[in-house]
Amino acid sequence: MRGFYAKLIDDPEKHDWFCTNVVTEQWHFAHDAGADLDELVAARKAEFPGHDDLIDAYATRFLETIPGNVPGSHEIVRELAARGVPLYAITNFASTFWREFRESEPLFDLFGDVVVSGDEKLVKPHREIYDLAVRRFGHAPAAMLFIDDNADNIAGAAALGWQVHHFRDAETLRADLNQRGLLG
Repeated sequence: MRGFYAKLIDDPEKHDWFCTNVVTEQWHFAHDAGADLDELVAARKAEFPGHDDLIDAYATRFLETIPGNVPGSHEIVRELAARGVPLYAITNFASTFWREFRESEPLFDLFGDVVVSGDEKLVKPHREIYDLAVRRFGHAPAAMLFIDDNADNIAGAAALGWQVHHFRDAETLRADLNQRGLLG
């Protein structure tokens, strides 16, 4: 989010203030959890008058906030799929933004199912979203490997018996997957 707004706000102090107070991770998380975008935007505009264009940019240009693919990660997903490893995903993503993003990302064609927080009104790291994934994916937690870059999400899955990998880079993930016998 900060990188996107750095393109829109030249002054570093104003940029920091805006990202710390207006379009915050906590505010964005409410949308990921299923809150209505129009209501969130209207409330934020009322709370922070004079920033309408910047707040609207969140709603109209959200895909620009996504920094892009992590080098090497898509190759790993394709290799897993080619080996017949069942692929599933749990994502904290607002429904409307997920539909836009999903259309632009064919890699998800390789996944058997994706649990989207905004659709389900459940978010990582809360137990309920992992329990839903277990039911939908049809595998016991101990039979699945949960990969995520957020330590809280990893802790949430691990507490429920999932195998976990705290993602930092593709090279480390590849080594872990090789050790587990899923690649190589």
